[in-house]
Amino acid sequence: MSAPAALQTPLTQLLGCRYPIVQTAMGWVADAKLVAATSNAGGFGFLAAATMSTETLRAEIAAVRAATSAKFGVNFHMFQPNAAEVIELVLQNADRVRAVSYGRGPSAAIIKRFKDAGVLCMPTVGALKHAQKAVELGADIITVQGGEGGGHTGSVPTTLLLPQVLEAVKVPVVAAGGFYNGRGLAGALAYGAAGIAMGTRFLMTADSPVPRSTLQKYVAVKEAAQIRASTAVDGMPQRMIDNPFLLRLESGGLLRRLFVALSSAWAWRAHTGMTLGHMAKTFFAALREGDGAIQTMMAANAPVLIQRAMVEGKPDEGVLPSGQVAANIASLPTVAELIAGIVSEAEQRLAALPR
Repeated sequence: MSAPAALQTPLTQLLGCRYPIVQTAMGWVADAKLVAATSNAGGFGFLAAATMSTETLRAEIAAVRAATSAKFGVNFHMFQPNAAEVIELVLQNADRVRAVSYGRGPSAAIIKRFKDAGVLCMPTVGALKHAQKAVELGADIITVQGGEGGGHTGSVPTTLLLPQVLEAVKVPVVAAGGFYNGRGLAGALAYGAAGIAMGTRFLMTADSPVPRSTLQKYVAVKEAAQIRASTAVDGMPQRMIDNPFLLRLESGGLLRRLFVALSSAWAWRAHTGMTLGHMAKTFFAALREGDGAIQTMMAANAPVLIQRAMVEGKPDEGVLPSGQVAANIASLPTVAELIAGIVSEAEQRLAALPR
């Protein structure tokens, strides 16, 4: 089934999906099941390789390949210990992996390797200067996330950041941060975006791997003020749902934060297979460069503390990354139902514009 003409954009043409709807790569959440469900429903899904070991990623890619004939994406970060292995896995599966997404991006040389293999580069940015730099390095598509978005985020709202980037770059731009329904998709297209990217809305579906006990915490949020940005987890602004653990982390002193950081770093080392030598090298490099050793260790906090809620089902013992849109969501549909509803509503809103 083809998409309505109004929903056929440069994004659908480049990615090969029916609808200009992207499921973002949320750590511990964007697994093979969610990605396949998104792709089969006509969207484009990204696997969250940033929280996967190399062997896990290999298995997840194989699972997506078996569950859908559609192409999909992989998200990773250059600072993860197995980044080089992730890159090789993507290149080995370039017949099906259509795009990679990332924050702190790879070098121009690595981007060229992707492009030569036919893999599109689709970084996520939260500032105009980062969008411009990403295009200079060779990005094919830019995802712009406004401050309303979940997880690590900036301070500029989507309504201000999106038009800035659209005017400054010549590649297709995807809008993220604050999107969850067809009205949002119609609005983004009216701005000039090529589509929308959503994280929280896909997290809050029946196809999400997140335990029900944790999903209920998301559904229970009714006020956007309950979803705020904090630097307590890893020193960078990260939007999360208020909960007792976050409050304790924010009110704790230096010793408490150091203890949490050390515990998280040790747990993350075991998960990623990082050697003690690599861990020590990273620590001392931070001291030399002035980034702060505690700040470096705190970088392991986010994936470990998120894992407690998203994998272990202990929402009050970890953190709950979320966009502000969670306050507007009261149901957990299947991904197929979600995308069908968004498409239908967007068609209605776009058809009403001439009137």
